[in-house]
Amino acid sequence: MIDIGAKPLTHRRAVARSRVEVSAEVRARLQAGTMPKGDVFATARVAGIMAAKGTPAILPLCHPLLLSHVEVDLEVDEAAGCVRIQAACETTHGTGVEMEALCAATVAALCVHDMCKGLDPTMVIGDVCLVEKTGGRSGHWRRPGAGTAEP
Repeated sequence: MIDIGAKPLTHRRAVARSRVEVSAEVRARLQAGTMPKGDVFATARVAGIMAAKGTPAILPLCHPLLLSHVEVDLEVDEAAGCVRIQAACETTHGTGVEMEALCAATVAALCVHDMCKGLDPTMVIGDVCLVEKTGGRSGHWRRPGAGTAEP
């Protein structure tokens, strides 16, 4: 593990995204709230938050961080035929929260897949990426062409 003991504590924020390609039937049922396993978005939101908090237990050498905020947003994008997921994590620490945001976005996508697989086993999870990060030595960074970090 990298020694971050001498690094200054700064406010850090990271935003990550993912998406799940789903069938028209799943999109319609998500919007109507009629999925057999229940409220997919609420469950995926909690799964993503739990994943962010548990990142050091999943990824070797990740520092345990006190997260001050985790937000996971999901929306159906009818035109793209998918569920879009965005996760934002914040902390005041000596290291960044990129891995926590990426874990949150990824696990939320896995949860969507789990809860919808009975209706659409052909779903595809993809486009997992870091969108933006702020704080620390490197300052502010935004993925080129990613637009805003708003859901």
